[in-house]
Parts: sequence; C-alpha cells; structure tokens
Amino acid sequence: MDPFDVGAGGILRQPKAVWATAGASVVAFMGIGLVDPILPSIAKGLDASAGQVSLLFTSYFLITALAMLVTGFVSSRIGGRKTLLLGLAFVVVFAGLAGTSDTVGQLVGYRAGWGLGNALFVSTALAVIVGAAAGGSAAAILLYESALGLGMACGPLLGALLGDASWRYPFFGTAFLMAIGFMCITVFLKEQPRPARKTSLLDPIRALGHGGLASAAVSAFFYNYTFFTVLAFTPFVLNMTPYKSGAVFFAWGVLLAVFSVLVAPRMQRRFGSLKVLGGSLVLLAADVLVLGYGNHTAAIVCTILSGAFIGVNNTVYTELALGVSDAPRPVASAGYNFVRWFAAAAAPYFAPKIEEWTDVHVPFVVAAVTALLGAVVVVVRRRALTHDAEELEPKHASEDSVTVFAN
Repeated sequence: MDPFDVGAGGILRQPKAVWATAGASVVAFMGIGLVDPILPSIAKGLDASAGQVSLLFTSYFLITALAMLVTGFVSSRIGGRKTLLLGLAFVVVFAGLAGTSDTVGQLVGYRAGWGLGNALFVSTALAVIVGAAAGGSAAAILLYESALGLGMACGPLLGALLGDASWRYPFFGTAFLMAIGFMCITVFLKEQPRPARKTSLLDPIRALGHGGLASAAVSAFFYNYTFFTVLAFTPFVLNMTPYKSGAVFFAWGVLLAVFSVLVAPRMQRRFGSLKVLGGSLVLLAADVLVLGYGNHTAAIVCTILSGAFIGVNNTVYTELALGVSDAPRPVASAGYNFVRWFAAAAAPYFAPKIEEWTDVHVPFVVAAVTALLGAVVVVVRRRALTHDAEELEPKHASEDSVTVFAN
C-alpha cells in the first residue's frame, strides 16, 4: 500500500492522536537548531563570549546523553502517553524560563532542563505514533520522518524570524507551541499499552558489550564532534544577521532531510553501507576544511553542503548500530546514543576554546580530523560492523534512522 494514499491508513488519513504527536515532534526537533541563528545575538544581549553561549548546546546534549539511560526506564513503567506529557511539560517550563534569563549561566541551566524534556519526548514519540497509527507502521514512520526533517529545517528559520526582534522570543515561542502540543496530546491521545518487559537503567550499557554496536558508537562519537562543530561554532564564523544565518541553516536542514530519507538508502543499495559511510566521512572532512579556510562565500556554501553528508551519515550509522546488535532496538539505540551524544556536548565547548588558544581555522582542522577518525574506525572495525559476514543492506533504513536519531 502506498503510504501517501489518501484512503484509510494512508499518511493523510491518520487519527487525531497521531497528528497531535507528529505536530509536537516537529516543534521538538526544531528546538535542536533553534538557537543557531541567534547565538551571536544572545552573546551580545547577555555580554557573553562565544564559548559561554556555545554551552547552550553542551548542557542540552550532555543531559540528552545521560537521559538515554532513563527514558526507556521511565516509559516502560508509566507508559508512553505520560512520558510524552512529562517531556512536554519540562520543555514548556524550561524553554519559557530560558527566555527570562538575565545571565548566560541561567540560560545554560534552563537549556539543560529543556534537553531532559526533549529526550523524554522524542525517545517515546515514534513508538506512540506507530502504536496509534491507522494502516500499519509504514505511513506512521514516514509521517515521523517528515516531522523530523521539517523540524530540523524550520528550527533555524523560526529562530531567525523571532530572534530578529529579540533573542528571547524564540524561547517563548517554543514554550507556547509545546504548550499547544501538550493540550492536544492530553485531549486526543489515549494511553498506549506498556512493554511486556520493563527496561533497566543498565540495559543500554550492557548492550554496548557487543563489539559491533560499540564500534558504531565510537565511530559515531567522532563523527558527531564534527557535526556539532558545524552546528554550534559556524554561526560565529559566518557572523551574519539572524535572518541570513537562519536562511543558511534552513537550506542546511533541507539537504539533511533529503539526503537522510531519500538519497542515503539508494546509495547504500548501490555501493554498500560501509563504503558509503567511509566516503561520506572523508568528504565531510574535506568540506569542513574548506569551510574553515575559505572566504565568506565558501563558508556559506560548505555549511549548507555539510547537511548532505550529515544526512547520509545519520542514516547509515543507524543501519550499522541496529543491524549488528542482538539487543532490542530501543535498548541498542539508547546505548549507541548514550555514547555519541557526549560528542555533541563536547564540540560546542571545545571549538571556541580551541579558537581562543590558536585561531579561527584550527577548530575546523580538529573537526576534519575527527571525521577522518570516524572513517578509520569504520575501516579497522569493518568485520565487527558487518552483519552475517556480508555488507549491510538498508532493509529498514527509514524506520531505523528515525529510531536512532530520536533516541
């Protein structure tokens, strides 16, 4: 059945509960890149350095990484609906408080609470959408993927539109939209069946004992350092108005979504997962080097182009992480993300520090090196990253990509 079919069970004929959860998911994913175009405005408004403002990403993703050990534990005990509402409540409260911040320290702290709420929400949303959807999982997964891509693309755009008036408005806007999502889920979503087995806090750590999953997580750790150097540090290098910066990262998000959902699976079928990932990591390394050493126009082009490589990498890493592990997918995903999100927390902190110690080019050199290290891990550990002694096939690329990214 065509998931786009407007008949019963198609993507456009879903229950209100599914649309409510998908709509809230768009806003949740918008929160990742929302602050990108307003980072310089926040630094100016709070009299803070680039390094201090970049901690908005560090606190957010550090809490997200730690929350990977908690989300499955919570949702398997209180149920998906209550977990979604708990996560949304955290986002509403802490995003609203972030807009009232008088110091960068307060803003960083509130952003950490926001990260906990987002982790609880997005790690549960896919399972809830699939459980409540009509016509099977295909249309539900496609709807969730669309929400992911739309959120990643529109987050910087919303941040620019609201942030042009004041850096505080994007935070208030997010709190308002998530409050609407909270009310919609309260009204339209019924409680979902709980898992037959409760998840332990240590299950994701135990899953990392598998050599293939551990190898994928380590390689993804290096790659994510590169990814979030681009996302968190580049706005200071571009030094553009919120509108222009938002447009750049909107285009970046569109490429990320298109290459993740449409291009990567086709490349995998033609060349194989490991070759695609290795090549994409090498190209990403070259891209960030040009970004760091090129002129302003080259920096803009390379920032946008990096979205294509990042989209491919996100999908292929998912195949590797979940295809080689014998653990249940939610548990394997949590263990994998527990490792890789630490790099997302580290890059926004270290990139400005490296600039202070050296110059503006060196953070991108480091980012290029970490991308290459990710490729080296793929090459050295290719046997551990191969399922059943054959090259991985992208059988479930769509489902796995949203599972790993969300978790």
